[in-house]
Amino acid sequence: LASLALALAMPAQALDYRSLVEPTTMYDAPSQKGTPLFVIARQTPVEVVVALEGWVKVRDAGGGIAWIEKRTLSDKRTLLVTAARAEVRNAPDANAPLVFEAEKDVVLELVESLPGSGWAKVRHRDGQVGYVRAGQIWGL
Repeated sequence: LASLALALAMPAQALDYRSLVEPTTMYDAPSQKGTPLFVIARQTPVEVVVALEGWVKVRDAGGGIAWIEKRTLSDKRTLLVTAARAEVRNAPDANAPLVFEAEKDVVLELVESLPGSGWAKVRHRDGQVGYVRAGQIWGL
């Protein structure tokens, strides 16, 4: 009971999102001897759940959990569009002019997180930069 009280007294750990540096095989166990589940694309954002020596358990945007080799993770942050069409605007304001729209499952680079605003500054692979609502993306 004391350990439970201590755990509850500890500050909540911030979510740790990373992106993949290359196409990566997801496994059911932290070993290449585990069963390969599927391959996840380069630059896809994942949430780090647990890190072991050389292996990381990650969660994807769909909520699936699997193991990947730690060397495939990048500190570069990307976001995945979860809305049917995410509206990227030239300012963090719903009435700001539209810069571009990104369809579901498009990966955007995180330029800047804007905590508490409900927006993130992003860059499309074509170079366009703008602001997207947090509710239209995953990985923030």
